[in-house]
Amino acid sequence: MRTTARWAMTIGMTATAVCGPLSGAALATPGQAPTALYAPSALVLTVGHGESAIAATPERAVTLTCAPKAAGTHPAAGAACTELRGVGGDFDALTAKDGVMCTKQYDPVVITVDGVWQGKRVSYERTFSNDCMKNAYGTGVFSF
Repeated sequence: MRTTARWAMTIGMTATAVCGPLSGAALATPGQAPTALYAPSALVLTVGHGESAIAATPERAVTLTCAPKAAGTHPAAGAACTELRGVGGDFDALTAKDGVMCTKQYDPVVITVDGVWQGKRVSYERTFSNDCMKNAYGTGVFSF
């Protein structure tokens, strides 16, 4: 049941992030050509305590849209989009900040990312040993 609720929430938030720009003014003038073409980048990131996404209940979820501009409920959307563009959307390429000191306490935290990055479907999961290790990665993609 947990997995079903998690997927329902993830799909709902992804649909809102991806389809939101298609409402309102975007549909008001069907004869008008778009001023710029871009591949959509809309993600839903979740965090929960546990060793895997199946075992963890999502505690928080944020949206992150990077095209045409940084937006969403992510607290540092601009920095997160800049960081993701720097690694070509490869979440495994995000590295830990230098000089961060974390305890060796084991309290696993799992991050999931679902959505679209530059027009390609993305599904990512990563487990960190604790919150400090999660927050040490990158400048803010996983800090929410």
